[in-house]
Amino acid sequence: MHIRRYDGGYSRRHFLGQMLRGVLATGVLMPLYKAMAASGDITKAYPDELLSLDAYTHGKIKSGDLITADNVDLVADLMEPAKLYQVRKLGRQLKVVPTTTDVMRLSPWEYLEATFRNKGRARFDARGNVVNDDGKPWIGGSPFPDPQSALEVFAGQTMSWGRHDASLYAFKEYDLDPDGSLAYRYEGAWAELSPIARVSMDPKPYWPGHEDKLRYQSIVFTAPNDFLGTSYLNIWDYDQNTFPELYGYIPAFKRIRQFPTDQRFEPLVPGGSLYLSDAWAAGDPLHTWGNYTIVGRGPLLAGISGGWNPGHPNWEHSTHGGKDGQMFWDTEVELVPETIIVDAEPVKFPRAPVAKKRVWFDARTLLPVAMVSYDRRGDVFRSFDGAYGLYEAGEKSVMDGAHPYWSWGHVHAFDVQTGRMTRLEQVKEVSGGHQMLVNNPDTYERYLTKNALTRLARS
Repeated sequence: MHIRRYDGGYSRRHFLGQMLRGVLATGVLMPLYKAMAASGDITKAYPDELLSLDAYTHGKIKSGDLITADNVDLVADLMEPAKLYQVRKLGRQLKVVPTTTDVMRLSPWEYLEATFRNKGRARFDARGNVVNDDGKPWIGGSPFPDPQSALEVFAGQTMSWGRHDASLYAFKEYDLDPDGSLAYRYEGAWAELSPIARVSMDPKPYWPGHEDKLRYQSIVFTAPNDFLGTSYLNIWDYDQNTFPELYGYIPAFKRIRQFPTDQRFEPLVPGGSLYLSDAWAAGDPLHTWGNYTIVGRGPLLAGISGGWNPGHPNWEHSTHGGKDGQMFWDTEVELVPETIIVDAEPVKFPRAPVAKKRVWFDARTLLPVAMVSYDRRGDVFRSFDGAYGLYEAGEKSVMDGAHPYWSWGHVHAFDVQTGRMTRLEQVKEVSGGHQMLVNNPDTYERYLTKNALTRLARS
């Protein structure tokens, strides 16, 4: 029997062969990083079957179609188990859009420029921390864009969650019962700031006096009134063997308290299914997890280009499914040509309810596009999947300096075992007047100090 080199199963055989040989080299027809560095375009790195769902399914599902329980088995191998379960059993639907081939549309422009500019300069020091080739903290972009190990895949995401120097996300949270009825609703602001590896904000690449920190991160709830002012502040040491300092302001106590920072597997608010550990699929320091292992390679359906909704004045998203049509975000997905699937275990969390997490990373940008965790029995426990994209559509856009803003648009955090769902969306503004900000130098004083938490609670 003669097998054509680039027939419909060539990519599957390629990825399987690499896994059997223990090789991690992204791209199929040519090295992925070489293709991206040459033109920013990925098409020369992959055969047609990985660049179009139409080609992958031989026309059975194509751009513009809806994936539902009726046809999901045609693409079951392109989904993580939780999302497949949601479509098969709970009525989730996914709209197919074309595959994005321009890598510069898949992360912030300056972050990607720094990634290409600084390739080859990152290494791990004696404590396993990512450093520059001069031994100082990392200088910006993804440190290992052409990764050679599972640890390198995960390290970049832990270093920079939102891929901006500073971000303030105005968000709305909806917590739903298993039948899809709304149980809780919250509003708030989530802030992040990187004192190292800065590529947009001056001074760069480091904020003098803060080089020993990896990030400052906070969350403050602005609604409902019962939780107005509830807030948390994480201060991350650059050493990824160290737990962050965790502070919180609880209105009932009217003061800042320090919390045990290793208790990161609990909901932040009643009714929620989102843990601090879940943030960007890398919510804990790199070496508090361990046994990083690549367990798979291949394409995946994920929401990486349609996360922004410019049709609503506050960028709010539409929903479907469940008792009242509120269970799932209306999500656009596309064929990601190659993902790297990494398992990790919580080695410094003796009371963690999870035994491992499995994360799917887009090989082009090493962005986590899906996560599933497993309990101590080995059963699927919880899942986390987001939708990202440029905030640009036709003549409408939100700018980040000279380029359109790139960020997340909405997130599902789902408890598979209880059926409870937490949905989050990034909006333009929430109650209290908090608006989305990007690379704004005021973010630190306004949101990322203990004094800021107290001030926000009283405002």
